Amino acid sequence: MAGEDSQQLLWLPKGFSASMAKEWIDRRRLSIRPWASFVDQRKFSKPRNFGDACQRVVKNVETYNSNYTFIFLGLILYCIISSPMLLIALAVFLGAFYIIHLKSQESRLVLNVPHQMGLAGALSLPVFWLAGAGAAVFWVLGATLFVIGTHAVFRELEGSDMEELLMESV
Repeated sequence: MAGEDSQQLLWLPKGFSASMAKEWIDRRRLSIRPWASFVDQRKFSKPRNFGDACQRVVKNVETYNSNYTFIFLGLILYCIISSPMLLIALAVFLGAFYIIHLKSQESRLVLNVPHQMGLAGALSLPVFWLAGAGAAVFWVLGATLFVIGTHAVFRELEGSDMEELLMESV
């Protein structure tokens, strides 16, 4: 159990556990809406006005939150896999972190995990810079906002959502 706790402390921030991460992913997977209805082309239309577009965005983000999360994660994965230099940069970072962790365990030098990660990040920063990691981050954010924003604006509200919005007092 002690070895398992040290492994858990090694990879996750303080206060988080592997079971918490698994529980979060399981909740997301259970609340995902069917992908067939998510991309049903018959349910897309141009909003009547700006107010309608805003209502659609709010309701669709609430309804399809888990789907949007998986789209975001998929875009991150695509960006990492499609860039060999970014893969190399991540390998350098993980290798540096592992070596620093081993060295701190065998010597009297005491570095906690955040310091080890910071040192590994500083050592691998030039490789991330050469790999264009900054551009990759902004590409992922831009692509995510475009895909999710477009879906949220043009996806019509479900029938029950429409009735709820029409009955609200103004």
